[in-house]
Amino acid sequence: MSDIRSRVSTWAGRPLWSLHLVLGFTTLLTMFGLAMVLSASAVESYVGGGSAYTFFVQQLTGVALGLVAFYLAVRLPVRALRMLAFPAYLVAVVLLVLVLIPGVGTSIQGSRRWIDIAGISFQPSEFAKVALVLWGAHILTLRPVSARSTRNLLLPLAPGGLLMCALVVLQPNLSTAITLAIILMALLWYVGFDLRILGGFVAAGIAAAVVLTFTAGYRMNRVRVLFDPGDDPQGLGYQSRQAKYALASGGWFGEGIGQSTAKWSYLPNAYNDFIFAVVGDELGIVGAVTVIALFAAVVLLGLRIARRCADPFLGLVAAVATTWIGAQASINIGYVVGLLPVTGLQLPLISYGGTSTALMLFVFGLLANAARHDPLAIAASRKSGGGRISRMLRLPVPEMPVAGPPRVSRSATGRSAPAQGPASASRSARSAHPREPSPARDRRRAGRG
Repeated sequence: MSDIRSRVSTWAGRPLWSLHLVLGFTTLLTMFGLAMVLSASAVESYVGGGSAYTFFVQQLTGVALGLVAFYLAVRLPVRALRMLAFPAYLVAVVLLVLVLIPGVGTSIQGSRRWIDIAGISFQPSEFAKVALVLWGAHILTLRPVSARSTRNLLLPLAPGGLLMCALVVLQPNLSTAITLAIILMALLWYVGFDLRILGGFVAAGIAAAVVLTFTAGYRMNRVRVLFDPGDDPQGLGYQSRQAKYALASGGWFGEGIGQSTAKWSYLPNAYNDFIFAVVGDELGIVGAVTVIALFAAVVLLGLRIARRCADPFLGLVAAVATTWIGAQASINIGYVVGLLPVTGLQLPLISYGGTSTALMLFVFGLLANAARHDPLAIAASRKSGGGRISRMLRLPVPEMPVAGPPRVSRSATGRSAPAQGPASASRSARSAHPREPSPARDRRRAGRG
């Protein structure tokens, strides 16, 4: 047992440990998501088109595009990512406007969220999440510490983020608007924004969400189902009720992969919003808890990467992206098990959705890029040429930033962390590898003593 512990400790102490974990978690979640989409969508795919693999092939296409995006996100230098941040924001806003125009945006079930180009549909709101993360981190890290007043931190970030939220609400798509608001609040939180003002913003956002809920009948019905699930079991509460039946029927170890009965047209959106219910049905409590543990591990890893990243921009991107992933997974699992009203947010990398999967893989690529900018990882990459994986992927050796504002200034616990710029990061990297004792120096010290 001690030998295993020592080996794990040795492996965890390697400079590229975080990068290897990001690659491992990304591969594991992606492969598991493909398997679950195939299992959960086979019946409906066959009924709708005569082939059990239609949705799976579409998901596989999204994964293929996402792997290209992942590689680009890992390979792009920080300077290029920052140059693309503002153009990405502008493109996202233009797409959010275009999707609202009849004839350009496609309306499905009363929501205009998709744009079809040459038979390929995508959701601009998914791209907007990534654009807000990059642009917000770029704007905030341009501000030196001495100039980080409330006004400088809010402008132009707050108006730009609220504009995105308003355009998404008009689709209507309140769940994605809430996600954008979470990203906006996370940007301000990690940069050290005043907690009292931030708390006021959160309260105002909750109040706005409540008002929007009461102004739309279908949103109000979802809240009614949450507090009274037995009110209309064959109508409004049917989907939530079937999800709970699927979770309960799985028991401890589940019915086995492919053996879920919920996907036989009993549970609507079994391969998309409610795929976690199919996970519980086929893999049981053990499988469901394992999925939750995987996302918890991703959150802990992402925050560790953000704290150790030598580049302030990438560190903030990693922290906010991690918060986004954790919040979206929590909301999805929360409404599947009946703790939250149904919102329609997908389970990252597991639910069906080509646009969301491709862009989420891009986000994981950003986490991998930030992991490569750990001071110890940079030193190891310079010494060994990047390591086996970096050489295999032909990744350039990351550079240590020369100067810049502090990294993430507030930890996940909410306590203000000491400002650490690249210089202090390099000092910590050097202190992690103290110089070997010199016999001559020891003799001189002994002589002076």
